[in-house]
Amino acid sequence: MSNWDSELYDDKISFVSRLGLDVVRLLDPRPGERILDLGCGTGDLANEIVMEGAVPLGIDAAPSMIEKARVKYPDIAFEVGDGLTFRTAEQFDAVFSNAALHWMKPASSVVETIWLALRPGGRFVAEFGGLGNVETIFGAISDALADYGISAAQRNPCYFPSIGQYSTILENQGFQVVYALYFDRPTPLEDGHNGMRHWLDMFAGKFFEGISPSQKEYMYKKIKDLLRPSLFKNGTWIADNRRIRIKAVKL
Repeated sequence: MSNWDSELYDDKISFVSRLGLDVVRLLDPRPGERILDLGCGTGDLANEIVMEGAVPLGIDAAPSMIEKARVKYPDIAFEVGDGLTFRTAEQFDAVFSNAALHWMKPASSVVETIWLALRPGGRFVAEFGGLGNVETIFGAISDALADYGISAAQRNPCYFPSIGQYSTILENQGFQVVYALYFDRPTPLEDGHNGMRHWLDMFAGKFFEGISPSQKEYMYKKIKDLLRPSLFKNGTWIADNRRIRIKAVKL
């Protein structure tokens, strides 16, 4: 997806970067290292990498995100770049990615990009959606779309692998996987009763392409009605996130 709303992302979806701080700690940036931030969004985690003394290059397929990142952090290098096709003559000490890889298919092409960007011995550290990520939300979206004869599966832009599936892709490329964790992380959404609408506006646009505003409102209402018993708690929507956190080394 390349039509991200960078203002909504920063204003109502800031939990994405906040929850990525633990991934920066796993990366353990070192002074002077060159680090590629793949799917950098509006640059908040690239800035965290700078604060550790490393030198990041942030890339994102969405021009709106890169434009916002450059405004927020004018001293950091950012480029519009697609994880499937990005190539550079420079080899990096590390490649880092948070909450982005599940948007990039096929995963094998992205892993090749990562491999080519790394120097021998370089490390790859990432977190992204794993098997069953937002399964409850996607189920409600599927039910709402089915009322109009639309297949959610055919519109699904995401890839949520198991640890075994993703580790196999990495190993086939030549990486050694040195750390892998799969975990549930129920994630409170921002802005109370409006949280699920913000989530749908930010992340589910592909499902609603070509749908009229009135149809979309009907679908949003149905989705929220279906989800409310399980995902709305004490005035806050909770996304049923499941994540993979992984570290691998280029041999």
